[in-house]
Amino acid sequence: MKQVSENPAKNRETQSTGLVIVTALLVTLYLTSNVMATKIISIGNISIFDAGTITFPLTYMLGDVLTEIWGFKTAKKVIWLTFLCNTLFMAFTALALILPSPDYLQETANAYAVIFGYVPRIVAASLLGFLAGELTNAWVLVKIKAITGNRHLWIRTIGSSAVGHLLDTVLFVLVAFTGTAPAFDLFTMILIQYFAKLLIEALGGTPLAYGAIAWICKRRNS
Repeated sequence: MKQVSENPAKNRETQSTGLVIVTALLVTLYLTSNVMATKIISIGNISIFDAGTITFPLTYMLGDVLTEIWGFKTAKKVIWLTFLCNTLFMAFTALALILPSPDYLQETANAYAVIFGYVPRIVAASLLGFLAGELTNAWVLVKIKAITGNRHLWIRTIGSSAVGHLLDTVLFVLVAFTGTAPAFDLFTMILIQYFAKLLIEALGGTPLAYGAIAWICKRRNS
C-alpha cells in the first residue's frame, strides 16, 4: 500500500512558525533596546553604557538563528523589515510630540518628550549602525559556516557578532558623538560598549542560540 504523504500545507505552516516567532522577537528586542537606551547605567559617578546594551546583543543572537536556519537571503529581509519597523516607530512617536496635551498632564508630556524627543543625529547613527552591523553579522556567519559546516556553532555566533558589533559600535559612536565629545571619550565609549555587547553575546546569546536552533529544527523535523 502506498504511504500517504504528510499534508504539505500543514508542513509549511509548521516550518514557518519558527520564522514568525524569531522575526517578532527581533523586531521587539530592537525597539526595546532603543527605548532602554535613554537610561544610562553607571557605577559610582562613572557612566558605563546605556541600558539598551543589555538587550541589543540578543538581536544579533536572533540574527544568527535566522541566518543559520533560513539563510542569508531570509535574514536580510527580516533585518530590513526590522529597520522599517523601527523607522515607523520613531516617526509616529515623534509625531505625538507635536500634538497638544492638557495642562494637567504636562508632567507626563514632559516625560514623554524626554524619552521620545529624538535627536536626528542619534537616530541616523542608530539606524546606520544597526543596518550595517546586522547585515555584516549575517554575512560573516555564512562565510564561517562555509568553512566549519554544521560544526562549532559557537564559532559562528561569536565570530560573526565580533565583526558585527564592532562595525555597529564604531559607526554609532562616531556618527552620534564626533565633534561633541573628546577623542578619548569616543574611544572609551567604543571600547566599553563593544566588549560589553560581545560578553553578553558570548555568555547569554550563544547558549540561547543553541536552544532556539535545536527547538526550531525539532519542530521542522517532527
